[in-house]
Amino acid sequence: MRAVTGVWRWRRNPLRRATDRREAWVALVALLLMVLAAPAVGWVCGSLTDDALQESVRAQQAQRRTTTAVVVRRAPGASRLVTDPEVSSERTTQTSVVARWKAPDGTDRRGTVTTSSRKTDPGAEVKIWTDLDGRPALRPMDAPTAHTHAALAGVGATLLAVGVVEGGRRLIVWRMVRGRYTQIDRAWAKAGPDWGRTGTGS
Repeated sequence: MRAVTGVWRWRRNPLRRATDRREAWVALVALLLMVLAAPAVGWVCGSLTDDALQESVRAQQAQRRTTTAVVVRRAPGASRLVTDPEVSSERTTQTSVVARWKAPDGTDRRGTVTTSSRKTDPGAEVKIWTDLDGRPALRPMDAPTAHTHAALAGVGATLLAVGVVEGGRRLIVWRMVRGRYTQIDRAWAKAGPDWGRTGTGS
């Protein structure tokens, strides 16, 4: 913005260099890309991510089910407070227990599972998630969590696009400055050795 406003104020200044105008155009194009293109990229990325996650939500909910398990004993390891990545902003205390339950085909199953139930004494009934074959599974993602992840992906894509545009602008300006210095060095090499010599008009 400083380059754009500066050149606009000094557009009639006779000391303005030709590269100043080019730098201003680069800055203006970069600004427009940051304001218009970067949010568009973020919106597209967020929308595509949301579509993919919602499809995953539907698939997980179709392939997993809750069942009642009976606690046999607590498994080694203390209870811990965790954030469930499949559920938006939900922090629960998860306890590992050895439990038994029945698979959908009626066969008995037994294994170590985690539960958020406060009652984990032997004989207590807890709700667990299993797949269609009765094996322990993670809780399926819910739709609000999918929306949250998609929004974060969109914001991340926007910030990444802004960073790429700014990096490109800085690279272009750096090459312009290097070219300007190269021209100055050439002009100095051509005129500089004659400075101060008798008969050169200096």
